Amino acid sequence: MNKQYVASKSSPAAIGPYSQAVGVQGFLFTSGILPLDVPTGKLVDGGIEVETRTCLENLQAVLEEGDSSLDAVVKTTVYITDMGDFQKMNNIYGEYFGDSVPARATVEVGALAKGAHIEIEAISVIGKR
Repeated sequence: MNKQYVASKSSPAAIGPYSQAVGVQGFLFTSGILPLDVPTGKLVDGGIEVETRTCLENLQAVLEEGDSSLDAVVKTTVYITDMGDFQKMNNIYGEYFGDSVPARATVEVGALAKGAHIEIEAISVIGKR
């Protein structure tokens, strides 16, 4: 089995021993994408809406590096620390996916790395831009 390891310089580097994404058999599996500023690697300020937008911009960069796109995403998992932020997150999420909404699970968690309020992972089809 051939695996393609993805490392985008347009998205923050992994903060541990993992790849930003791995492609295999026509699919790209991303790690959880945090709302980190690309140049500094620090958590962005501004609340759930800014964090959601940053996660999705970082996700888009990883997907593009892996020869995929947001339109090719078939499944996401969204982790948020407060389900009270669901609608705000959902509004921003909808801006990015439009009519090509993938299947999704949203899970409330106790805490996320670097104090983030959201983390998003995705599975997409490779070669569909």
